Amino acid sequence: MAQNRTLQNGTSTRQGPGKPLKRAFFARSVHEVAPDLIGATLLVNGVGGVIVEVEAYHHTDPAAHSFRGPTPRNRVMFGPPGFIYVYRSYGIHWCVNFVCEKEGSASAVLIRALQPTHGIPAMRRRRRLHDERSLCSGPGKLTEALAITREYNGLALDAPPIALYARKGKPDIVAGIRIGLTKAVDLPWRYGLSGSKFLSKPFLDN
Repeated sequence: MAQNRTLQNGTSTRQGPGKPLKRAFFARSVHEVAPDLIGATLLVNGVGGVIVEVEAYHHTDPAAHSFRGPTPRNRVMFGPPGFIYVYRSYGIHWCVNFVCEKEGSASAVLIRALQPTHGIPAMRRRRRLHDERSLCSGPGKLTEALAITREYNGLALDAPPIALYARKGKPDIVAGIRIGLTKAVDLPWRYGLSGSKFLSKPFLDN
C-alpha cells in the first residue's frame, strides 16, 4: 500500500501517482524524456517510488553504450522506445535504463535514484538496511531494492510487472554533469529533484 508522504519539493504523494505512461511517451528526444521523468512513479511488482534522479545518454554520446554500434549486450537500445535496458555495471550491480527516441536511435535514460513510496519493507529486506534515504539512492541500490536483474532486460514499460505513472504537477528540476564517467564528462545531462535527500549525490548548485 502506498504511504502518504511529501516529496522534497513539497509535492504530496497522498493522492497517488498520475496516469500510466505509455510507450509513446518515450518516442521523443531523450533530452525531453529525461527531465520529464523526474516526479514520475516507477513500480516493479508493486514496489518502488518516485524518480528523483536520472541521466540521459544519446547515441552520439561517447559515454553511451550504443556509441560504437549494436552488440548482443546493448541490442535492446536499438529497438523501439518504451522498453527496459538492463546491464551489469563493473560486474557488480545492475543498472536500469528506459529506451527513448525512434527505433534505431539507441538512446536511453538511466534511472539513478528513487524516493521510496511503495513496498518499503520489501526494499529493506532486499537491501538489508533500514535507512530509507539509502534504499534507492543510486542506480545499483535501486535495482537491488526493486529486485531488477538481467531478466528484466527487454520488458515493456507499460505492462506488468512494470508500472510507470506520470508525475502530477511540475517539480523543481536541477541539472548538472553526469557521474562516474571518463568520456563526455562535461555534458549537463543529469537531472534531479531539487532539494531531494534521496539523490545519489547532491547537485553543485542544490
